[in-house]
Amino acid sequence: MALDFTAIDFETANGSRASACQVGLTKVRDGKVVETAGWLIRPPLGHDEFLEWNTRIHGITAADVVDALGWDEQIEDLIGFAEDDVLVAHNASFDMGVLRAACEVTRYDLPAYRYACTLQVARKVYRLPSYRLPVAAEAAGFSGFAHHDAIADALACAHILIDAARLSGADDLDALSQLIGARIGRIEPAVVAA
Repeated sequence: MALDFTAIDFETANGSRASACQVGLTKVRDGKVVETAGWLIRPPLGHDEFLEWNTRIHGITAADVVDALGWDEQIEDLIGFAEDDVLVAHNASFDMGVLRAACEVTRYDLPAYRYACTLQVARKVYRLPSYRLPVAAEAAGFSGFAHHDAIADALACAHILIDAARLSGADDLDALSQLIGARIGRIEPAVVAA
């Protein structure tokens, strides 16, 4: 086995989990970053209002996504990048919720994925005053990135997991999970009503 996974991060337009407006992806093979990708997303209708609070956090506005493809036009690219990897995210319940909600709203039959949370991993392997992404990434030796840019955040997340595996002596995600007691979850296929 090898330390293979895809780190993922979403930014949203508002409080709706279905309002994804940017995705960042980082592919890791044998414990090394081999590819990154990311793009803006036009959120689904009914979930496309950009709130000032969210824009203040990530800087993305409605004007920025006017020419972006919609979720339903991009989900195949996201799945094609991630393949059947375990997905890894910092505060994974949020990102898995975005993935699932956007698929439900657009009636896309999302496949099941296993996932790990680097927030949970960081709490197990580091002693930090805060476990926010920038602080945990710095502990992993990755700093100075543009926090709340989904591409940069996915890359930071990947570095946290790579460092945690190194520190614990784990060769793969399942071994890491067992060694440090971090759970690997499962996001089930989105429920698409007929």
